[in-house]
Amino acid sequence: MLIRSQGDPVLYLSNPGGVRPGDRRAQLDALEAINAAQHRQFGDPEVLSRIRQHELAYRMQSSVPELMDWSQESKATLDLYGDQLQEPGSFAACCLNARRLVERGVRNIQIFHRGWDAHGNLPREHESQCKDIDRGCAALLKDLRQRGLLDETLVVWGGEFGRTVYCQGNLTPQNYGRDHHPRCFTVWMAGGGVRGGTVYGATDEFGFKAAENPVSVHDLHATILHLLGFDHERLTYRYAGRDFRLTDVEGQVVRDIIA
Repeated sequence: MLIRSQGDPVLYLSNPGGVRPGDRRAQLDALEAINAAQHRQFGDPEVLSRIRQHELAYRMQSSVPELMDWSQESKATLDLYGDQLQEPGSFAACCLNARRLVERGVRNIQIFHRGWDAHGNLPREHESQCKDIDRGCAALLKDLRQRGLLDETLVVWGGEFGRTVYCQGNLTPQNYGRDHHPRCFTVWMAGGGVRGGTVYGATDEFGFKAAENPVSVHDLHATILHLLGFDHERLTYRYAGRDFRLTDVEGQVVRDIIA
């Protein structure tokens, strides 16, 4: 479910003009009765799946207005996330919504923060990007911890690659860019069984490649799955002549970062 920053938080959330919430509930009840009759006649289990899907969609949509209503949040909580919280769609606003989703039992929450592709003007662009996310990240972790939710919530912050340590394009004392760099980059995790205050791995003296305890993408995925309670090797199936699993054909759990 994609939550938007303007208009309806979820598309088609508002009822059309002249349609009351009770009318929508009555429509869904009528549809369920028709599907139930279809199931009694033919015994197709897919009909029951359809009924459950309709109900799940209705519950998800009907719960959004309460989710997006911050009126019951304390002033201390709102102050924790800072002034950026008042900007619709800001990173801080997404972080507060993420905590509220965690409280309501949502299992997977993803926040996007785009604009890190600094092939030029990196000092200014990354400075503004870091200002965007710094307080929101700290507030989210503190908020989850205060509510006793951090130990059961795994927070993963990362992207798909880093940036080169050397310049791309024109180099001046005030301005330069950096290219994509997949050979080494940083991901941080918190809560959810991760050992706090741990730094794992290091680059060479040039920051060009991983030189100590390298972690592949498959290792990272295996570790995340382990922290979520999944054994990444259990679901293995053969396709097109080779074995596939949740981490493709590789991946080891990085146990040194697990509490």
